[in-house]
Amino acid sequence: ERVGALNVVCSDKKTADVVNSNLMVIIRSSFSNPPIYGARVVATVLGDEDLKTEWESDVKMMANRIIDMRAKLVEGLKKEGSTKDWSHITDQIGMFAFSGLTETQVGEIIKKHNVYLTKDGRVSISGLNTNNIEYISKAIHDVTK
Repeated sequence: ERVGALNVVCSDKKTADVVNSNLMVIIRSSFSNPPIYGARVVATVLGDEDLKTEWESDVKMMANRIIDMRAKLVEGLKKEGSTKDWSHITDQIGMFAFSGLTETQVGEIIKKHNVYLTKDGRVSISGLNTNNIEYISKAIHDVTK
């Protein structure tokens, strides 16, 4: 019904490849058949004032968490000693941010710190949390100093 998400964290690329392969087999039927109930879920939530209020509160909470993680990333970079202007991180909106890392720096952060992002330096802000923000800040600072 394509409502929700599944995230899997693996300890190495070989395991990630095996997990990905197995997940692709499992989800094949989902991709081969169109969803039929997603619209009903939306209609139920938006059609009930209590559920709609709860949903709006949840969305606001998630948006605030993303804003907070952006700020904490910039704070962490400054704490590590970075003198670069990271305001573009907090100026952007949404679950992703362009970090400003070059393709070479992205390769380095992947190799040295196992921090994965797209080659153009796009970071998943929604993947940041209070348990990894310090590590990510240190890793970004290490490849940008």
